[in-house]
Amino acid sequence: MNSIQEIVKVGIADMNIVKTPGLIRTSGLGSCVGVVLFDLSAEIAGLAHIMLPDSSLAKNTSFNSAKYANTAIRDLVSLMEKKGAKASQLKAKIAGGAQMFQYSSGSDLMRIGPRNVEAVKKELKSLKIAILGEDVGGHSGRTIEFNPQSGDLMVRTVNKGQVVI
Repeated sequence: MNSIQEIVKVGIADMNIVKTPGLIRTSGLGSCVGVVLFDLSAEIAGLAHIMLPDSSLAKNTSFNSAKYANTAIRDLVSLMEKKGAKASQLKAKIAGGAQMFQYSSGSDLMRIGPRNVEAVKKELKSLKIAILGEDVGGHSGRTIEFNPQSGDLMVRTVNKGQVVI
């Protein structure tokens, strides 16, 4: 067996997919949400590192669909289907969405983390993709790594160690 396991890294406002025996990872999840979609029977997973809840917030012409919950998840599903995943088999695990800063005003615009989580859940529900695990909220950044063979999502949280969901 090949002892060097490929790790696909996903940047901020980016997405990618991986097949067994590889792993897929993203770090720097503060208010961003990492959405992992996976089809265990095909041993394929996709990860989107979502920054903002809704593409209607887009201001510039160079549109990046991976940045927004409402566009990234749909694009990730299409990408995964092209590589052999079945949309009807997809499940999800999500992490991130922290409230990184404390605002006394409580303005909704400042609640990017919680709004990202809500937008991701709404989008997954509309696509009928069940969320099998989540580690969201709080006030700390996270790094996540997913194994498409086992379905385990390892979540490392700053100052809190790691958990597997």
